[in-house]
Amino acid sequence: MLKKIIAGFLILGFIQFPTMAACSTQRVEHICINKKAPVHTVTLTDRSAVIDKGNVIAVKYKARFYSKTAHAGDLVEFKIPDALYTEEGTQIFPANTTFTAEVTRIEHPKWFNKNARVSMRFRTITLPDCRVIDIDAMPFTKDGKLKEGPWMTTGKLFLSTVSFGIIGAGAGVGFAFIPTPAKLGAGFAIGIPVGCAVGLATGLITKGLHYRTKCGEEIYIIFETDTFVCK
Repeated sequence: MLKKIIAGFLILGFIQFPTMAACSTQRVEHICINKKAPVHTVTLTDRSAVIDKGNVIAVKYKARFYSKTAHAGDLVEFKIPDALYTEEGTQIFPANTTFTAEVTRIEHPKWFNKNARVSMRFRTITLPDCRVIDIDAMPFTKDGKLKEGPWMTTGKLFLSTVSFGIIGAGAGVGFAFIPTPAKLGAGFAIGIPVGCAVGLATGLITKGLHYRTKCGEEIYIIFETDTFVCK
């Protein structure tokens, strides 16, 4: 009788072991949204997905943002309009998932063309079924801050240079025309370089640009901790 009881327990153990092993089976898949991300791995089980620390994904602003009118403590919402899948085809986030960030600091524009810088920490993810997941993420930039790109700064300098170049040309022509109308070419030759030089110098020493975005503008964010997403 005792042998039958022991045999029964052994049989039950062999039956349950594969089931338990199946429940705890893990596999690793990959997110490759940004090639510069330090990590691309996602750990998956039958019940959850773990986005490993260091992964980078893209999110889009749900509304316009302007650093001049924003304040530390403001909440800013982002979204992913399309579902996020791993390279192997597993869905991590459904379409229209919302990411909420908190503005932690705003450095306003400074003299000598230093642009505004905005610091944010991403606090939560809200899934379409209203589940909320706590996260810790930040913008994926060199210093972790958001600011206008080099093209906007170059555009500002170009506009300042051209504007003062036009003013300089007009002034040169005016001064040349008063005593000798025939010397208009000399007025242009003198006025344009002087005006452009003044414009470039002015653009370099004035205050930089505020950070502004349009609705739907995209940024990259990096996860600072492992993030668990239950299925």
